[in-house]
Amino acid sequence: MNDTSVTPGNRTDGLLSAAELLGHPPGARLLIVNCDDFGMYSAINEAVVEAIEQGIAGSCSLMVPCPAAPDAMRRLSRRPEIPFGVHLTMVCEMPGNPWGPMAGKEKAPSLLDPAGRLFAPTPEGRAALLAQARIEDVEREFRAQIDTVAAAGLTPTHLDFHCLADGGRDDIFDLTVSLAGEYGLAVRAWLAPARAAMRRRRLPVSENDFLDSYSLPLDGKPARYAQLLRELPPGLNEWAIHPSLGTLESRALDDGWRVRRTDYEFLVSAEAREVLAEEDIRVVDYAEVRRVWRERNHADYWGS
Repeated sequence: MNDTSVTPGNRTDGLLSAAELLGHPPGARLLIVNCDDFGMYSAINEAVVEAIEQGIAGSCSLMVPCPAAPDAMRRLSRRPEIPFGVHLTMVCEMPGNPWGPMAGKEKAPSLLDPAGRLFAPTPEGRAALLAQARIEDVEREFRAQIDTVAAAGLTPTHLDFHCLADGGRDDIFDLTVSLAGEYGLAVRAWLAPARAAMRRRRLPVSENDFLDSYSLPLDGKPARYAQLLRELPPGLNEWAIHPSLGTLESRALDDGWRVRRTDYEFLVSAEAREVLAEEDIRVVDYAEVRRVWRERNHADYWGS
């Protein structure tokens, strides 16, 4: 999991580490535990709130176009202390629980498949989307998602991407960083090139290899999570976790419900808290990261 080219103590570029930018010692072990897919369906919404309020998660990411997003935003409005980002969404993997572009199909036509729907996030679907998506349509859709959150009276902390690492294209990632500067938000950087680019701008991003919980096998998952915590390298790390309660609704809608249920079980477990304490790992959240991004970008869109 460790990207030794940027690990504190092995740095040769003269730049401050993300931990130092966030006000921590360079050797500190910091972990962002972010719950992705908030708003996709109700069992996810319930699990995400529990994972943050009762478990070890520190923040979440809201899928604005999804059917359960209004419920998710109501939950956030009652819990202003929960840091959340906008999980920028251009694909839909649930034909039984569909969603479409917030900007409207007529304003984002290049994001749609031949049937007029958002592409599925299969390898073929992602390739087709990225081959035809016009950057002006992407911008229109991203702004619609961010502005919907603002219209609900909510203030996000960051932008990240659903099923497209770093947006899938350099120009989409660059657009997102530009929007983050305008709106006063941070951006999740997942892959090494994007992380290096943000570090050169002295913006705090994960310094080590990114963990997506879908990459872990179901068998022995709690033990694997505990091992990953014990082996966590120094610096800022990020895990994208996907909790759900695993209800009958989940099982009917979502082929990945077992991944989500096992994520939830570990996040709220006593073992997770115990290992964090034993290993002196601090869970940080995107509110802390956003503060530094805002200071460097001088944005005031949200007035806070």
